Amino acid sequence: MTDKSLLKIEKQIEKIKQDLLNIGEMRPGSLTKQYRNAKDKKWEFYQISYTHKMKSKTEYVRVPHVDDLKKQVDTYKKFKALVEKWIDLSIEHSKIKMHLANRNLLK
Repeated sequence: MTDKSLLKIEKQIEKIKQDLLNIGEMRPGSLTKQYRNAKDKKWEFYQISYTHKMKSKTEYVRVPHVDDLKKQVDTYKKFKALVEKWIDLSIEHSKIKMHLANRNLLK
């Protein structure tokens, strides 16, 4: 564990921050195709289901909005993955800093 490790992590975190600045419209949830008659797969419709502020919601989605919503849901998943990676890197960064500080105290 060295200062080089810290710099590497810091660069990765900066990259994540830049990626987050460029993120577009997003929306949590799952977009699914449903059928009023599931047996014959007739009368299809779309729904988005999500949880926000500890409340589950399901909304109908009209066909002209499906493509936009798919992109928004994908963007949200990308956002969540970036945030998770940032947290992982921050934890590792903190551990390395503490290890280096302890090592310097022992000298």
